[in-house]
Amino acid sequence: MIGRIDGYQRRHRWLGVPLAVVYKFVDDQGSYLAALITYYGFLSLFPLLLVMSTVLGFVLPGNPGLQQQLIHSALSQFPIIGDQLTSTAQPLRGSGFGLAIGIVVSLYGGLGVAVAVQNALNHVWGVPINKRPDPFRARLRSLLMLVLLGLGVLVTTVLSALAAGAGAVGEELGVGLRLLAIVVSVAAMCGLFVLGFRALTVRDVSVREVLPGALLSAVAWQILQSMGAFFVSHGLMGSTQVYGLFGIVLGLMAWIYIEAVIIVLAAELNAVLGRRLYPRSLLTPFVEDVELTRADRRSYTSYASTQRFKEQQTINVQFEPRQETEKPPITEPDG
Repeated sequence: MIGRIDGYQRRHRWLGVPLAVVYKFVDDQGSYLAALITYYGFLSLFPLLLVMSTVLGFVLPGNPGLQQQLIHSALSQFPIIGDQLTSTAQPLRGSGFGLAIGIVVSLYGGLGVAVAVQNALNHVWGVPINKRPDPFRARLRSLLMLVLLGLGVLVTTVLSALAAGAGAVGEELGVGLRLLAIVVSVAAMCGLFVLGFRALTVRDVSVREVLPGALLSAVAWQILQSMGAFFVSHGLMGSTQVYGLFGIVLGLMAWIYIEAVIIVLAAELNAVLGRRLYPRSLLTPFVEDVELTRADRRSYTSYASTQRFKEQQTINVQFEPRQETEKPPITEPDG
């Protein structure tokens, strides 16, 4: 029976691809990659919020209302604890030189999350360690992520204003505007994820290669935003008064971890489709003596070559022939 199930998933892409994504996520220790993004994301949020508040104070000195709206739009991406974080957005102040030093230091520390995302994407795509940028160049590359984040804030601000004003134009037209805002939001976020996946990956990946994961991330992001708003309005009323700072910290870390898992899974999907790492053998994670598919061999070879630290280092991977069994081999589709 297991052999028939294995043969079925190998012949049908709609089942073989998700299985390969899950197996690669496990092989790459995706949960640990997501945990690393969560850790640096938690540590980076407040320095980046500090930098954002300070920069907005320079760019929009005479419009404090718009400054708060942009900050609130950025924090609304964390619907469970965003309102509680708004009060922490206090800009840096002091002399010009001291202010510049403070901004640079806060920005350098806040870029840790982007570096963690870079590490995850390069690991998923099998980029050798010697090909990855050093810590300084990695943070320079991460500045692109901040630009994309700024674009995302502007997009969400406009769409939030559109959705808020939809109720004033009639019920039917208001529903249509809300749906339009959701579609535009998903499309905009998909475009930002495409740019992010390409900018933060050392390997030269095309738009076609990263589009499936970007679309998955954008849709999942929108769903999480809606679920978060529903959870806040129905399940967390008054919870901050009960749990205080402890509840805020746990809510923030849980939310960042969910988003990090989505990003890693989306990257795994892109790599599986782009490098054709499917179909995988059904029993590969559970049984040692198993018939490896071509995708299994490519995956295991990639895991080894990823650990190359120097250009003059050569890594060769060989697979011993499997012992003969009475069961006939399971065929897989060509191509």
